[in-house]
Amino acid sequence: MVTAYDCAPGAILHTMSTSGSILGTRVLRTEDPKLLTIGGDYIGDLALEGAVHLQYVRSSVAHARLTGVDVTEARQAPGVLAVYTAADMDLAPAKPGMPFLNQKMRRPFLAIDTVRFVGDLIALVVGETKAQAVDAAELVVVDYEPLEPLLDLRASQTNANLLHEDAETNVVFAMPGAAADDTFADCEVVIEQVILNPRMAPAPLEPRTAAARWEADGRLTYWACGQGAHSAKDGLAKLFGLEKGMVRVITPDVGGGFGAKQGNTAEEFLTIWVARKLGRPAQWVETRTENLLGLVHGRGQVQTVKMGGTKDGHISAYRLEVLQDSGAYADIGAMLPFMTKLMASGTYDIAKVEVDTVSLLTTTTPTGAFRGAGRPEATAAIERALDVYAAEVGLDPVEIRRRNLLKKDQFPLTTPTGANYDSGDYVAALDQVLAAADYAGLRAEQARRRAAGDRNLMGIGVSCYVEITNPMGGGEHGSVEITADGRAIVRTGSSAHGQGHHTVFAMLVSDRTGIAMDRIEVRHGDTDDVPRGGGTGGSRSLQAGGTAVVTAADQVIAKAKEKAADLLEASVDDIVLTAGAFHVAGVPTRSLGWADVAASAGELKEEADLGPMSATFPFGTHISVVEVDADTGQVKIIRHISCDDAGVIVNPLIVDGQVHGGVASGIAQALMEEIRYDEAGNPVTSNLADYAFISSAELPSFERISQETPTPHNPLGAKGIGEAGTIGATPAVHNAVVDALSHLGIRHVDMPCTPERVWRAIQGAKV
Repeated sequence: MVTAYDCAPGAILHTMSTSGSILGTRVLRTEDPKLLTIGGDYIGDLALEGAVHLQYVRSSVAHARLTGVDVTEARQAPGVLAVYTAADMDLAPAKPGMPFLNQKMRRPFLAIDTVRFVGDLIALVVGETKAQAVDAAELVVVDYEPLEPLLDLRASQTNANLLHEDAETNVVFAMPGAAADDTFADCEVVIEQVILNPRMAPAPLEPRTAAARWEADGRLTYWACGQGAHSAKDGLAKLFGLEKGMVRVITPDVGGGFGAKQGNTAEEFLTIWVARKLGRPAQWVETRTENLLGLVHGRGQVQTVKMGGTKDGHISAYRLEVLQDSGAYADIGAMLPFMTKLMASGTYDIAKVEVDTVSLLTTTTPTGAFRGAGRPEATAAIERALDVYAAEVGLDPVEIRRRNLLKKDQFPLTTPTGANYDSGDYVAALDQVLAAADYAGLRAEQARRRAAGDRNLMGIGVSCYVEITNPMGGGEHGSVEITADGRAIVRTGSSAHGQGHHTVFAMLVSDRTGIAMDRIEVRHGDTDDVPRGGGTGGSRSLQAGGTAVVTAADQVIAKAKEKAADLLEASVDDIVLTAGAFHVAGVPTRSLGWADVAASAGELKEEADLGPMSATFPFGTHISVVEVDADTGQVKIIRHISCDDAGVIVNPLIVDGQVHGGVASGIAQALMEEIRYDEAGNPVTSNLADYAFISSAELPSFERISQETPTPHNPLGAKGIGEAGTIGATPAVHNAVVDALSHLGIRHVDMPCTPERVWRAIQGAKV
C-alpha cells in the first residue's frame, strides 16, 4: 500500500538508503511547488505583442464532397484579418511520415474537395482577438454533397467505399501472418474469441496550443505544446525550407501528452504559416471539443484470437488477427499493430505464435499513439484469451498463467515474434500479488456470495503483462555544467510533460557529484539552449535521458579531478570526491569544493550523446476485484493490486504516481471511456459531458507492490514505467467483470463494460 506523507511545499522527502545514496528514496517532486502555487508556463498564457489569433472551420459531415465554401461574410466581420481555404494554400498535402504507410493517402492542410471525418479542417479564420475569429468562423458557409460514411473495418477491407480514390484501396499498412495449416492440428482444446479494443481519447489536461513568431532576420521562433522540441524543429525546417539553425523551438510546461502530442499537426503548422503570411506573431488554442474531434485517438482495434493447447492448460499455439482503425488519414495509428505483433505472446512460453494485421481507413478522427501504443492491445488480447481458455478447460485463471509463464532462468530470450526480452521474474510478480490480495480468501468470499444468491456479484481478474520501453532503441543527449558558485545546470534532450524529469535527473546528478538538489537546475525544451534531443515517448526518458545525464556527470567529475589534482599538487589517480568535496585519498582535511574547482577551471561542462540503446521490457501482474450490481449492471472497483517491475527504481514516489495514472487510464478503458460515432459518422462523445472521462470518484486506493529486476542494457539498470500501469490494468479489470458474471454462463462482455452492456449480458443470460 502506498503511504501518504504530509510535507511542506518544496520540502525534500527521502530516507537515505543504506549505501548513503539518494537514489531509491522517496524525494518529493521539485516541479510541483511552482505548478501548485504560481502555475506553469503554458503557451495559452503567452503574451505575444501584436499576435493574431486563429480559429478553424471544421467539417460537420463525416464524408462529403465540398461543393462550396463561402467566406465572403466572414472576411467582412469585425477584427478579421484573413480567411483562408485550400485555394490559398501554398503548402502541398502532407504525405504519411513513415515510408511504409500508403504514400497516396495524403492529407491536405485544408480540405481541397473532400472531407473525410467530422472535424476535418475546411477553412482558417484569423482575427485580432480569439473571440473575433470564433465569431467570424460561424459566418463561413459550407455546402456539402454527402458521401457514404465508412465506420466498419470489415466493410473498409472490401474497398467498396474508397476514402482516397487515388490510392485504390483503404489499406494503409498490413503485416500478413504466416497461417500454417497445422498450427492447431495437435491441440486438444482450441478457443476463439473476438475482442474489441475501443477508441480512447488521450484527453490531456492542456489541449493543443501553438504560437509562432518570425524574427527580423527570417528566423522562426515556435512555441510547441509537444513531447520533443528537436523533432519539431527538424520537421519545421523541412516544411518551410529553412536551415535548422534558422528554427528555434521552445517547449515550456506541457499539461500532459500521453503519446498523442508526439508530432506537429496541421493546426500547429498553419499557425506558423499564418505568422509568416501576415508578418505578425500568431497563436492558436483549441477548445475541448476540438481536442476530442481533432487530436488523434488511441487504441481502435478489432482482434480475433485463437488459442490452442492441452486439456490441462498448457498452451502451444496462439494466433492473433488485428484490424486496426487508422481513421481518415494515414498516421502513426496505422503502425500500432507493429507493437501489438511484437508483444503478442506476452509473458508466456508459447511455441507457435502467428499474427496478421491490417490497418484500414474509416471516416473518423485519425488514430495515433496513446499510453502504450500497441502494447496494451497485445496484452488485452492474450490475457482475455487465457481466461476464455481457462473457462473452457475448467482451470482457475491463475493456474493457467502459472503453467505457461516464462521462467526466470530463461532470460534473456527472443520470442517467436522477435522481441528480445532482457530480464524478468514473472512468477515472482504473480506470487507477490496473489499473496497481497489473499487470492484464496477472495475466491472463498466469491463462492460464499454465489451460494447465498447475493445480487452484488463479485469478480476477480488477473493480468500478467510485459511491455517494451524505448521501443525504437533511440539514444539521447545530456550535459552537466558546473557554475562558478558550485551549482549545476543539467540539460536534457528529453521533454517533460508531467513525469518528474527535473526531480529524477537532479537526483542522478546529486548522487554522482554530491551537489545538493536545491543547487541543481534542470533545463529542457529550448533548442537554443539544448542542442540535440530525442524527446519523450515510449517510456524512454530515464533509461536513455538519465543515462546520458549520468554519463555527462561522470565526465564532468573526471575533468574536475584533473583540475583538483593540479590545485592540490597531487596525482589525479589519488583524487577522490566525497560528499561534494575533492581531496587526496586519506587526507580529507584539505579539500576543494565544486566552486573552488569551477572557478579555477574556467569552463566546467561536459556533454554526452548516447547512440542507439537497447529496448527494455518492464513487466508485472495486476489483480482487480470488482462488484457488479446484478440489477443495474453497475461495476465498482473494490481493490486493485499491482506489482509493476521496471528494473531499478530511482524515486519510488514518482513511480507510484506513474503507476497510479496508468492504472486509472487502464480501468477507464475497461469500464467507461470510449469514443463513439453514430451510423452517419457523427461523434457522440464530443465533450466531457458525453465522453466518460474517469475521475477519482470511480477509483479505489491502489495497492502497489515493489519488485526490481534490473536490466543489463543501461548502467542504471532501469526500465520504463510510464505506460506499464495502463497495460496491466485494463485486462485485469475486464477479466474481473466477466468473472463476476461467469456463473451465469457469460463468457465475454465487450469493453468498455458499461452498466448497459453488463446489464444486457445479464438479461441475455436469463433467456
